[in-house]
Amino acid sequence: MLRILIADDHVIVRKGIRSVIEANPGWEVCGEAGDGQAALEVAVREQPDVAVLDISLPHINGVALTRRLKSECPNTRVLLFTMHEDEETVFSGLAAGARGYLLKTDAERYLQTAIEALGGKRPYLSSDISEMLLDSAGRERNESRLESLTMRELEIAQLVAEGQSNKRIAHHLQISVKTVECHRAAVMRKVGAKSAAEFVRVAIKHNLIQA
Repeated sequence: MLRILIADDHVIVRKGIRSVIEANPGWEVCGEAGDGQAALEVAVREQPDVAVLDISLPHINGVALTRRLKSECPNTRVLLFTMHEDEETVFSGLAAGARGYLLKTDAERYLQTAIEALGGKRPYLSSDISEMLLDSAGRERNESRLESLTMRELEIAQLVAEGQSNKRIAHHLQISVKTVECHRAAVMRKVGAKSAAEFVRVAIKHNLIQA
């Protein structure tokens, strides 16, 4: 039995993914979540074979969640299922450990194929994403700003972008306020933001939060 986790903040998208899964004998939905934190908790508990994740998830975005799953659920293969096709987001997702990247515009034709590939421990990329990777192979690519952040910094970056105070972040992550302040300063330095407003613009650009 192939056990699959679905994480997307839109109910209608989750229903669509579920219908594809339930139409395949031998596949089952072992969990469903509307935000990254809930998805992580379900994944740690259920240890799914495949996790189908959107990138624009509240609380913990898909890139940060992929990193966490790679560490805490090493046998779970991640399929990033998203509308984001810019090079920096794609490379950040793959660098985080995703084994598949499927654009939502290709969903009807290729979602089943993508899940089947990951279930068989094979990678899967949308044709547009494959072409992007081939194009980039012949030229130098700078590490994206998201790739330069540690797992903890990425978590804090998203919470800061969502407007959480240092005290609330410290409580949520169960760390000290001083530790939050240190990580926050490191994040601002690494992404090159000199103000909160500038940081929010960077966060939107890199899909930590939605505009």
